[in-house]
Amino acid sequence: MFNKILIANRGEIACRVAATCRRLGVASVAVYSDADASAKHVAACDEAVHIGASPAAESYLRIERIIDAALKTGAQAIHPGYGFLSENEAFAEACEAAGIVFIGPPVSAIAAMGSKAAAKALMQSAAVPLVPGYHGDDQDPERLRREADAIGYPVLLKASAGGGGKGMRVVDKHEDFAAALASCKREAASSFGNDRILIEKYLLRPRHVEVQVFADRHGGAVYLFDRDCSVQRRHQKVLEEAPAPGLEADVRRAMGEAAVAAARAVSYVGAGTVEFIMTGTAFYFMEMNTRLQVEHPVTEMVTGLDLVEWQLRVAAGEPLPLRQDQLKVDGHAIEARVYAENPARGFLPSTGTLKYLRMPASVEFTIGEPRRAAVRIDSGVREGDTITPFYDPMIAKVIVHGASRDEALARMDRALQACEAVGPQTNIEFLRRIVTCPPFASAELDTGLIERHHDALFARTEKPFKEALALACAALLTREGGTAHGASVWDALSHWRLNGGYRQTIEWRAIEDDAPCKVVYTRDGSVRALEHERWTEPFDWWREAQPHGYGVRIGDVRTTGRVFIDGDTFHVFCFGTSLAFEWTNLLAHAADAEHGEGRLTAPMPGKVIAVLVEAGAVVEKGAPLIVMEAMKMEHTIGAPAAGKVSEVLYGVGDQVADGAQLLVMETGG
Repeated sequence: MFNKILIANRGEIACRVAATCRRLGVASVAVYSDADASAKHVAACDEAVHIGASPAAESYLRIERIIDAALKTGAQAIHPGYGFLSENEAFAEACEAAGIVFIGPPVSAIAAMGSKAAAKALMQSAAVPLVPGYHGDDQDPERLRREADAIGYPVLLKASAGGGGKGMRVVDKHEDFAAALASCKREAASSFGNDRILIEKYLLRPRHVEVQVFADRHGGAVYLFDRDCSVQRRHQKVLEEAPAPGLEADVRRAMGEAAVAAARAVSYVGAGTVEFIMTGTAFYFMEMNTRLQVEHPVTEMVTGLDLVEWQLRVAAGEPLPLRQDQLKVDGHAIEARVYAENPARGFLPSTGTLKYLRMPASVEFTIGEPRRAAVRIDSGVREGDTITPFYDPMIAKVIVHGASRDEALARMDRALQACEAVGPQTNIEFLRRIVTCPPFASAELDTGLIERHHDALFARTEKPFKEALALACAALLTREGGTAHGASVWDALSHWRLNGGYRQTIEWRAIEDDAPCKVVYTRDGSVRALEHERWTEPFDWWREAQPHGYGVRIGDVRTTGRVFIDGDTFHVFCFGTSLAFEWTNLLAHAADAEHGEGRLTAPMPGKVIAVLVEAGAVVEKGAPLIVMEAMKMEHTIGAPAAGKVSEVLYGVGDQVADGAQLLVMETGG
């Protein structure tokens, strides 16, 4: 086994590899860009080396800098993770030239599988089933169109050197072929520096099923069963599960054996994934990914194996730890990719600081334990980190295990309900909709599931509005770190009131609807009345022990949730969903309605904590006049217009009632 390895990646996969290194007693070295100087993966490793500016092309894709970092730190091997340089022949060759072990397959295997056309030719010779298509060298547009006509529409155009959904076009009829081919070639050239195209029969409603394979340098090769990755958007995976549901045992075995045959055809070593497309019980080779996959945790959860440990051992020259007949599947696992993105806007990436991040209770991956761990979280970010435009916007992978698929589905729904984030937009609620939609729940899987059920998955859903608004009020009335139930900030207002009672209206705006709403707080024994549109119900509230936790009782129903306060915006999480309300801070806008009136009044009860002007002072519009404290917050009241202060009516320490005149001004003269 190695003494020290360098991890040529970032984010959750770098943290994942570092965890196995830590368990095995192998020292780890991180590399980082300017944007990642304080990243989680840097802290997860024993050492870290800066390799360049924030753009990947100036850091994580700079082969010479990564090799230099490995040599400087004495790393014996480099783990490439996935993405970046993980399937780059030149990088594997550079490692070999520098005397550093590349924790991946031989250069020849990367080269063989790097070209989709060449890979399909190899698979054909190895008797691995292929989708009908054209993978030839003749790229003349007229020849390509004739081949498409012969295959029969619809056809799929694919960049030979492609991946990640780029350089792909579906052509439905002969008349559309020329324009689609030109577009596909442009995108392929731009993304991969290679505009070569292959053509395949486009299968309607196919499933995407892949097989995890492993091979060593001693002739051993096994498959670690299959995964279904059919739920995709823009040809990129959203949910993955293992094993693939609904496959007959003989189909599952045949697919695994075909995957091993594919690996043997290129003298493969290490971890790889053979991807198949399926219709019914027929399966066809798509491509082989010569690296560890993003979705590898579901395989670990059902086998109880650490695939990164297997990678390290095989790269160090050891034989595979287990034979095929020693491998088995226990239960079912599902993985959901939590991204900073906006599903409603075509899944556009979202950037910004994760001001608040809460994940479900989970366990860190440990060898032999995953099958007994209900929930696992793999993440490369923490609360306070920033999702930048430079890299993949993944926040975390939520992985669950159950004794059955139904149990895993229920567990995933509960886990996603516990995922909460404030900052960038996320796909958390969208993931819940998929997990609970009937087609996915009943395993009616194919790559068009999201598009076909678009209206249902993106439909507006009813949210617990009144409960969320009550929780926002609870947070406002007690504030974080504020008073406990029964001793709210209102109870601290000690000035005398005629007849002994008071009423306060708190104005809100529901951000999702851009709709005004309000809460009327009445102090009369224990009565607190919540008002919104057509309903009015008393409610009471309290603080929960957990961070940001609050509870409310509306009528006889108790509800708990969490409220994260960001300035005047209150983000409420309850019933597995989220709502945001903006508090209309009347003190902050106290001067807005005072123009030309010559008087300033308190918009709510509070205490004067600073008087910033004296009678006779000449002030400009917006100049600070008085500072009040209310709702556990300080608010500065400014001059509504230029003028002269005639009289100051309150001093420091005075309590003032709602509507009380604070000072007199001469304005407009």
